[in-house]
Amino acid sequence: MNRLFILGMIGFLSSFMLKAQIRLPRLISDGMILQRDRPVKIWGWATANEEITLLFKGQQYQTITGSSGKWEILIPAQKAEKQPFEIVLKGKNEIRIKNVLLGDVWVCSGQSNMELTMDRVKDRYAEIISKAENPAIRQFLVPDKYDFKVQQEDVESGSWQPATQQNILSFSAVGYFFARELFERYHVPIGLINSALGGSPVEAWLSEDAVKQFPEHYLEAQKFRNSSLITEIEGKDKMINLNWYKTLNQQDKGLQNHWKNASFNDSDWQQMELPDFWSTQPLGNVHGTVWFRKKLLKFPEAWPEKPAKLLLGRIVDADSIFINDTFVGTTGYQYPPRRYFVPANVLKEGSNTIVVRVINNAGEGGFIRDKPYYLISGKDSISLTGTWKYQLGTAMPELPEQTFIRWKPVGLYNAMISPLRNYAMKGVIWFQGESNTKAPEHYFDYFKALVNDWREKWGQGDFPFLYVQLANFMKSASMPAESKWAELRQNQLLALTIRNTGMAVSIDLGEWNDIHPLNKLDVGHRLALQARKTGYAESGGVYAGPLFKSVQKRKGKLIIRFSNAGGGLKTVPGNNALKQFAVAGKDKYFVWANAAILGHDKVLIWSDEVKNPVFVRYAWADNPEGPKLYNRETFRLHLFKFRPPGKEHG
Repeated sequence: MNRLFILGMIGFLSSFMLKAQIRLPRLISDGMILQRDRPVKIWGWATANEEITLLFKGQQYQTITGSSGKWEILIPAQKAEKQPFEIVLKGKNEIRIKNVLLGDVWVCSGQSNMELTMDRVKDRYAEIISKAENPAIRQFLVPDKYDFKVQQEDVESGSWQPATQQNILSFSAVGYFFARELFERYHVPIGLINSALGGSPVEAWLSEDAVKQFPEHYLEAQKFRNSSLITEIEGKDKMINLNWYKTLNQQDKGLQNHWKNASFNDSDWQQMELPDFWSTQPLGNVHGTVWFRKKLLKFPEAWPEKPAKLLLGRIVDADSIFINDTFVGTTGYQYPPRRYFVPANVLKEGSNTIVVRVINNAGEGGFIRDKPYYLISGKDSISLTGTWKYQLGTAMPELPEQTFIRWKPVGLYNAMISPLRNYAMKGVIWFQGESNTKAPEHYFDYFKALVNDWREKWGQGDFPFLYVQLANFMKSASMPAESKWAELRQNQLLALTIRNTGMAVSIDLGEWNDIHPLNKLDVGHRLALQARKTGYAESGGVYAGPLFKSVQKRKGKLIIRFSNAGGGLKTVPGNNALKQFAVAGKDKYFVWANAAILGHDKVLIWSDEVKNPVFVRYAWADNPEGPKLYNRETFRLHLFKFRPPGKEHG
């Protein structure tokens, strides 16, 4: 028989046999945590009209596939189960799903502050990470993908991973701290489905059905159904990027003249005090490459024999590091903290030279202030702030901004949320909003559409939807001013009008110089507090900060009453000097106001400059400096902006 014919038949039969196999979505796999106290769906694919049998905790369930080969079996609600068990599926083949638990499953979504891993915060939480060993907390990481054409039924990769030493650094930091607190309180397994993508706006997570109410975004979603357009844009962006960096490297005098070498004579270079942006220096706001060199003359004797750690804060945008002619590491974009490992014997007795090549492609280039800049070995450290020598390698025009296709409407929903809809879960935690601050006035409508859309698609009723209000970020303002970040926070506050939502305030947890603040433990804690109320029906406790309830005007002053005052309003560190209140008259010209606590739940607001106050604001800024109002349970005041009675809210 013809050899090619035989090989062809083998291929055909192999293909047929593969199609005949029961196939499961990747979420339904070893190590999964199924939602307790709720009917659970197990689903998949097989051949048409195939009988499928499922064995689950001693019970047998059966179904027959339809003409499409799709099948699903609904398992009645089960109690939590901390002892692992197996699920067996039988059809033309047999599948055993091992190490299954029953507990609570939470979908973790949003942008980079949800995506940010425990690896990023490992220095801050080293002790917690060293003790992380809880196989009853598990994460499924959804791969970053988009699709504008089809609502996907499965993800292309992923598996359930337990929170053990082997895996902990890949967990969402917010997700892990949230899960850890819930586990410690309720002692049930906690599953996290991590489906988040850095930089994504809220509209990217809307389904096509939901986005139709926003014509501009709907038209954009339709536009990107064209694969040829995507290929064209990506190709153009790639070529622009390649040409820009090719020209940069060809023209860079530092590469041509080996400025990375420790022996290079930099005596004629200028000096700059770091950390700082070079736009503040004689160099000006130039784009391209700038080289920095620092010679360290005094070293502890034992250092050359030991490995060391190099901390260079944050650098805008990219950097490559050399110590004594040895390449130490590189980072390709501005946000990650610069933490480099220096092998033993790279450092030497006497002088040591650190060289940093910085590439800035847009905006201000430089070294971010108020970040750690040290060379560390054991318990010894040397500060790297202060005087550095610098030289311009080459100047370049700004790199044109690329089209972030993955952030376009509908794309992330189709690829990263649609495949999850059949999986029963407890609720959602959401950390997002930074990418919508350019047009904050629309955020409430988008977010409400998102919550309603996901609830409809999951078909589990009004499940808890918990979210994080934007943290403080950027430079603080000395006078009251308009703020798009504050306006978006206001829209997030309004989202509490959506049934069964909860908001974790983070206005005191941010960092002025980092859009990715490292304090993720308190964010997870505050989300867990919201979960206790909305997801676990606890009552009688205090789960958040005070909320505006009412206002009275009295002799040119305002008396504001708050709900959820807990054990009573207080300031930190315990006096009545409240900051960040501002008032305005009908002209809407805001000035700082005096403020004092009255009794259990009231604050008195006044200003000698505004005799007839009409508007009042609290912490209305990108980065409000020193907001001091809490309840006694030490939770930050929810941000608000309103008019007195009889006026519509401002």
